[in-house]
Amino acid sequence: MTNSASLLSGLKVVEFTHMVMGPAAGLMLADLGAEVIKVEPVGGDKTRRLRGSGAGYFSMYNRNKKSLSIDLKSDEGKALALKLIADADVFIENFRPGALDKLGFGYEDLSRLNPKLIYCSEKGFLNGPYSHRTALDEIAQMMGGLAYMTGPPNRPLRAGASVIDVTGGMFGAIAVLAALNERHATGKGKHVSASLFETTVFLVGQHMAQFAVTGQPAAPMPARISAWAVYDVFDVKDEEKVFVGVVSDTQWKSFCTAFKLDDWAADEHLALNNNRVAKRDEIIPRLRELFLTFTKEELMELLEKTGLPFAPIMRPEDLFDDPHLLESGGLLNMTIPDGGDIALPALPISVDGSRPELYQNPPAIGEHSESILESLGLSKEEISNLREKGLIDLA
Repeated sequence: MTNSASLLSGLKVVEFTHMVMGPAAGLMLADLGAEVIKVEPVGGDKTRRLRGSGAGYFSMYNRNKKSLSIDLKSDEGKALALKLIADADVFIENFRPGALDKLGFGYEDLSRLNPKLIYCSEKGFLNGPYSHRTALDEIAQMMGGLAYMTGPPNRPLRAGASVIDVTGGMFGAIAVLAALNERHATGKGKHVSASLFETTVFLVGQHMAQFAVTGQPAAPMPARISAWAVYDVFDVKDEEKVFVGVVSDTQWKSFCTAFKLDDWAADEHLALNNNRVAKRDEIIPRLRELFLTFTKEELMELLEKTGLPFAPIMRPEDLFDDPHLLESGGLLNMTIPDGGDIALPALPISVDGSRPELYQNPPAIGEHSESILESLGLSKEEISNLREKGLIDLA
């Protein structure tokens, strides 16, 4: 088996990032074996101190990285960061437009310093009339039509996770890998960008295509006209819920047989999907009554035996005990900077059957400052002096 940590071995990535989108791009490269150095300000990335819905951001998106904590606004700190970037392969940033240019870390400056550098900017918008605006995941979901499609009519609702931040980070990582592939031939770097708004528009592209093909606007998901008669969340015993789908005529036959719906099985009119959709108002109430006679486990066991699509309605905290994730390596056990052990999702890919692994816990502030600075040629005395001046953190 291929160890996924070897796929990008030898690739050096320097990351000036915070929150989710930028760190997610770096995470994907780190999990695949790149050396990713997270450059943080003295005192650490403010993301470390988020609470509420942001309390897990740092731990989730910064594993398998090294931390260098340094004052980039000082002459000494800037010089050391530039020395680090001079032999890097990739640079990732997600600061507001123009912020790094003022500090001397813009694309033009860094490409002159290191012509082979792939410079990845993770932004709210790609170049255009909106590019000066500040954007967040939620803003992009609202502007890009995703919140409209997620909520009931006239009640836009953002998705329940930072899906645009994470997907935008993924597109940034894809662009980096494409630019690296071209660099094999040219020897030259590129400036690549990914954005929240355009990522959202790409994700709702299927609904735009639906309008283009049919002339009918896509309805929000809670009010959609389903393509299938049975494609719903159903109540079962003990106030539990299960999603059930029947998405082909063959599945309909199996479904009727499994649940002893002999009259429906014998009805040739219902044998065709479009006819069943027309009878949905008759089919769904009967199934709601039927499924209330089952426990969640009983219903899922029967559905699994028949090969029908189904899903229990799970909460994020339930996934720590999911048997599939536990057995397949889908959760990585790690120690987080605030203390304590936790299991968090692995990158959702496998390579030759092997899942990406953990080889570096989410780093403490400046955990690798000393070793990184030593690799740049600094002596222990010089490093100690930087610390005394308050220009670096050492773990």
